[in-house]
Amino acid sequence: MLKLHATAWASDSPTPAQIKEFFAQIESRKITKNRLQGFLRGGISGSECEKLLAGWQFFYEKHFNLDRDFSTLRIPEHEEGFDRLIVVAEGMTPEKIFSRIKSLMPAWKYSDNLDDITSDRKADKDYCVWVRNRVEADEELKNKSANDLKRENIPSITLEERFIYEIKFFDETGKHLDVDNSTLCTGSRHSGGSVPGVYWSGVQVGVFWSGPGGQSVDMRSRAVVS
Repeated sequence: MLKLHATAWASDSPTPAQIKEFFAQIESRKITKNRLQGFLRGGISGSECEKLLAGWQFFYEKHFNLDRDFSTLRIPEHEEGFDRLIVVAEGMTPEKIFSRIKSLMPAWKYSDNLDDITSDRKADKDYCVWVRNRVEADEELKNKSANDLKRENIPSITLEERFIYEIKFFDETGKHLDVDNSTLCTGSRHSGGSVPGVYWSGVQVGVFWSGPGGQSVDMRSRAVVS
C-alpha cells in the first residue's frame, strides 16, 4: 500500500514534510496574510490585489456613479501572461455600458438592443476575470470561430467584459483597443446564435455581428481566466 501511494505522488508535488512545514509556518504566523494571498492567487500579493480592486471601485464610482466595495471579491488564480484584471459590477448590461462608451467617444452598434445577448458570465453579482494585457485581441486565437473555441474548451471574453475593458483602457491611455483587428466576443451570443464583435475604426467604436462559424485573421477572441 505504501508503494502504491508513493507511485501516485507526482514528482513535482510537495513532500509530506514540506506540507507539514507549510502548516507549521501558518500556525506560527511566519507566513503573513499577504504571502498567503499571493500563494492562493498564483503569485499576486495581497497588497497588489487590494490596489487593483481599489482602482476598480474608483472606476465604477466615476463612470457609473456606483458605490462598490470589492475588497472581498474573489480574484481567480493568476496565470502567467494574463495580467489584466477586469471587474464587472453587479447589474452591468451591454446597453448600460455601451451608453457610457457613447458618452465618452463616438460609438456605433449594428443592433437596437444589445441586451438581447446571453453571456457565459452574468453580472447578477460582482465578478472578475483575467485577460492578456494587449491592445489587439489574442493572436493565438486568430482564424478561430466561436464554434472552434467551444470545441477546444477555451473560455473567452464576453461583450460586457470587452466594453468595460475599452473604457478602462481609454481612462488609462486616452487610446483604444483593437485598432488593427477586432475582438470577437465569443463568450456572448445573440438569441439567434450570432456572436458580437468590437473594434476601433479610427473614428469610432463599432459593434458588429458574426456567425458562430465566422473566422478570419483579423477577427480574434480574447481568452479569459475566470
